[in-house]
Amino acid sequence: MSISLIVNAIRSWRGFVTAILFFALLPVACTGSKSSVEENSPEEKVIVAYVTSWSRVIPDPSLFTVLNYAFGHVNDSFDGVRIDNPDRFRQMIKLKETNPRLKVLLSIGGWGSGRFSEMAANDSLRKAFAKDCSRLIEEYGFDGIDIDWEYPTIDWAGISSSPDDTENFTLLMRDLREAISDQKLLTLASSATAKYVDFKSVAPIVDFVNLMTYDMSDGVSHHAPLYSSSIAPGMTADKSVKLHREAGVPDDKIVLGMPFYGRGVNNGETYYCDFKNVRLEEGQREVWDSLANSPYIAEMEGNYVFGYDNPKSIVLKSEYILDHGLRGAMYWDYNGDDSIKSLSSAIHKVLMGL
Repeated sequence: MSISLIVNAIRSWRGFVTAILFFALLPVACTGSKSSVEENSPEEKVIVAYVTSWSRVIPDPSLFTVLNYAFGHVNDSFDGVRIDNPDRFRQMIKLKETNPRLKVLLSIGGWGSGRFSEMAANDSLRKAFAKDCSRLIEEYGFDGIDIDWEYPTIDWAGISSSPDDTENFTLLMRDLREAISDQKLLTLASSATAKYVDFKSVAPIVDFVNLMTYDMSDGVSHHAPLYSSSIAPGMTADKSVKLHREAGVPDDKIVLGMPFYGRGVNNGETYYCDFKNVRLEEGQREVWDSLANSPYIAEMEGNYVFGYDNPKSIVLKSEYILDHGLRGAMYWDYNGDDSIKSLSSAIHKVLMGL
């Protein structure tokens, strides 16, 4: 509408209303600014699916926004990366053709994956490692790096460690960011306790932090509860979120982890079972813990046997993410879901607002 037409239109009452409506809409049309609803749309939430090198399943890339390929490792010479099953990694990268918005990351580390401490302590080795990560991104065409060092300063998994690991971890993340640029994603997997990492220094460098809010007990109580209860007397997902906040991770960089498996104890030994294989044995029943927001299997007498997440608890955790303004959800691992994708579909439905 031209200025002359507007002037003529204002000469009549009907034209005056038309002109007012025009000018009311003009700032939106010219500035292209987003409304608060658009800025906080469900589409901005991330859903991170870990996909392993040893499984054969081809995941449905419509159910998540980020695929973390597990794993790459610090190589034997401490100056680069070795990728497990690189042909499968290429398969996962090809999923971007099906979903162009999908981001594929190489997750480096995992339980028992070592040589981080030696690499991160040496300036030239650390920079060479970061440079090799950048080279691999260019060669393979993926979207970033996830560091899963379990854990700086700790040798529980039979890996080397040093009291300087926490400080060197920060240097490693800085070198990685410089090497891969701000155009690629840089993330990390964090202990539920928020220990071992200087998050006040690291949080500004990374895009988000994946909280490993599972394996929080040894199987005699629930290993991934949302809240505390008699079957969840220790660490919980809610406590982990609060600890990470206190450590310096902002809510919009917190990604809540969820297990697609459960843990229990049999004859004094901890055992694991993927969600897709969970079954009630004779003399057992499923119980819902309304305090922990978690299901578990118990003997008929009520004694705790096995804890896991089901679609109901997964939905409640996903709603928790929305209610607390967190960045999104992460799960380990995609292959643990059942054939109809009960868990991954539940997360996707809630976080994408479907």
